[in-house]
Amino acid sequence: MMMNAKTGAALTSALALAAAAALTASPALAKDKMDKCYGVSLAGENDCAAGPGTSCEGTSTVDYQGNAWSLVPAGTCESISLPGGREGSLEPLDRDLA
Repeated sequence: MMMNAKTGAALTSALALAAAAALTASPALAKDKMDKCYGVSLAGENDCAAGPGTSCEGTSTVDYQGNAWSLVPAGTCESISLPGGREGSLEPLDRDLA
């Protein structure tokens, strides 16, 4: 029984280390599968880039501001439909600027 307890403890430790490694790697892996999508965020909810005079995250002042981006799952940006016939773009847009 002592051998089984030691083996169980070693296995538990190994699984815990593997889980911790996976958790720390996940943000990088998830970020690789994301695109910067311009013109899709609501005012104040962008991830970054909101034009001159802004600092970054949460600084867009207009809904669907064309020069502000949010991260979206890769391959979905240009298929995001927005009010008024707008769509997301992988490049900054010259519409709805602050």
